[in-house]
Amino acid sequence: MSEIPSVPPSRSPAPTNRLPLLLVILAAVIFVTILPYAMEQASYSLKRGELKAESEAAGAELARLGNDAELVQLSDTSRAFRLVARRVGPSVVHINTESVKIVRQEMQDEWGSRIPFGRGERMRGQGSGVIIDADKGYVLTNFHVIRDAASISVTLADGRVINLVKVVGYDVLTDLAVLQMEADKLVAADWGDSDKLEVGDWVLAIGNPYGLDRTVTFGIVSAKERRGLLQASPYQEFLQTDAAVNPGNSGGPLVNIHGEIIGINTAIVGQSFQGISFAIPSVTARDVYNKLVADGKVARAWLGVGFDRVDEEAAKKLGLEPGSIVITRVIPTSPAALAGLQPGDVLISWDGAPVDDPMSLTLQIGRMTIGAKVPIVVERGGKQLKTMVTLGQRPDQALQLRR
Repeated sequence: MSEIPSVPPSRSPAPTNRLPLLLVILAAVIFVTILPYAMEQASYSLKRGELKAESEAAGAELARLGNDAELVQLSDTSRAFRLVARRVGPSVVHINTESVKIVRQEMQDEWGSRIPFGRGERMRGQGSGVIIDADKGYVLTNFHVIRDAASISVTLADGRVINLVKVVGYDVLTDLAVLQMEADKLVAADWGDSDKLEVGDWVLAIGNPYGLDRTVTFGIVSAKERRGLLQASPYQEFLQTDAAVNPGNSGGPLVNIHGEIIGINTAIVGQSFQGISFAIPSVTARDVYNKLVADGKVARAWLGVGFDRVDEEAAKKLGLEPGSIVITRVIPTSPAALAGLQPGDVLISWDGAPVDDPMSLTLQIGRMTIGAKVPIVVERGGKQLKTMVTLGQRPDQALQLRR
């Protein structure tokens, strides 16, 4: 009997191992989505580290140079300029704003009647700022840079764009504002003392004119205590320099040869740079910055009078010394009114010192403590009268609230 050959049992095909394929797909997804972000952050980190190292090294070298005599030689001055640019550059930011302007227009209906309506138009602006507090993310800039802004973003020196930016406070009367951004690993600039500046001192302006980030220009202090300019605010005085400043520089720092902030660049004469630019002195900027950070507003002491300097012709008619300061009006219920001051009173002295400049006196009063008692001497009807004034708070300060 022949044997029937055995037939091996049929087997179903082995299931394909899909795990490697899934791993490949997962790796591809990570590569496409996560890797670019990681590379971007690594790039920021490298740039940030490079800028911080340069800033710290430059700061140490500037401190080592120390006395001004070593900076007199041209080679040393050029070297100092390079160090200042490296020291302060990482602290300068580019501010971009967007606002909506309502454009008024008209249309006609089918009967020919005109119907007014408004159309929103997006407006973009830009300026500069300087980091003052690295831990809290505080940036100082001009108020006019962020005025009416619906949104604000800040571009850092390492390339990061920060969109989480809020307005801590602003002061219209000095054109200053403080922003706060959510960002880490920042580099702050150091304050200098503008009162120690002298006409002829070197200064450098750093900012973003026409969007050209961290542009550095230099010049000298041309004049100090320029008053009665721009918005005619009685609380504004400026450093005048010939450092090139253009649109976009507003809010950026003016620094001395040691890399310290001695001003905030604010304005120029004309539409473009013509050799004259103005900066808010650091003595004013620092005081306003501290008050805005603490309270979101600036409360100023107030007397409540109007006064003017008497010219030579009027002085002869009134029997006064030329240049005398005369009270022209007294606001009812103001500190001046409560102290008995009257229109026509001639101010002889304020707080023990002679009075010879109305704008200087206004600045001095604004910087004093609210509630301070100040002795003054006035001349009325040919007689000198002594009285004491208790300074109040300027009424319009209540309008400058934290946003």
